[in-house]
Amino acid sequence: MFVGLIVVGTTGPAVAAARGAAETPRQHCRRVGNDDQLRPIPATLAPVAGRLFGIARNYAAKTTYYRCADHDLLLCNVGANLPCGKANQDTELRGANDWCRDNRNADMIPMAVTGHDTIYEWKCTDGVAKPARQIGKVDGRGFFLEYWKKVR
Repeated sequence: MFVGLIVVGTTGPAVAAARGAAETPRQHCRRVGNDDQLRPIPATLAPVAGRLFGIARNYAAKTTYYRCADHDLLLCNVGANLPCGKANQDTELRGANDWCRDNRNADMIPMAVTGHDTIYEWKCTDGVAKPARQIGKVDGRGFFLEYWKKVR
């Protein structure tokens, strides 16, 4: 009886998928350049995230995400008021306008109303929400600059 092995399609999708599974976040970023999808970090990056954000490794492993920008690997650690997603750069907020109808000339609108992802501090002017001043800076891809750190 003959028992043999036949290898078919060594460059097909299955091989590409296997290669991709072994790809590190840094390799992924070098290859794709820009990728705005937030991905949880693998355990191997927990010590790096811990150092970057000054937090315990086990906490960093659970609360840190990565993305790619200009072929660089960037990390962000989520917190109660630290949004890692794209910043809201809108200059009109429907929910804030609703709040201003009851608080017509309030000097500030709480973040519970505006959200923590806005780049503006907000106020009410004659019942309409208006940006009072810009408090957050964004990178070229629309993410908060201060929350994302490049892995060197």
